[in-house]
Amino acid sequence: MNKKQRKTLELIFKTPVPSDVRWDDIETLFKGFGGKITEGNGSRVRVELQGVKAVFHRPHPKKVTDKGALVSVRKFLINAGINHDEI
Repeated sequence: MNKKQRKTLELIFKTPVPSDVRWDDIETLFKGFGGKITEGNGSRVRVELQGVKAVFHRPHPKKVTDKGALVSVRKFLINAGINHDEI
């Protein structure tokens, strides 16, 4: 995991939930952990990481992820066995 991915992971597990995390940084983090990303319909993105699957919506027109989606990303990472101890 590179420095930028480590910073993104820190932000995802930060409390209170930040409102300025870019979605493309989250996708890069998924890929850094070996995740597979496929396109769905519209803004949907399917992610598979360590056998755990989830569907997310890319934010638009803004490029930052809202707090609710960030909490969902956090839960997905935890379910995939990745947590703040990975930092």
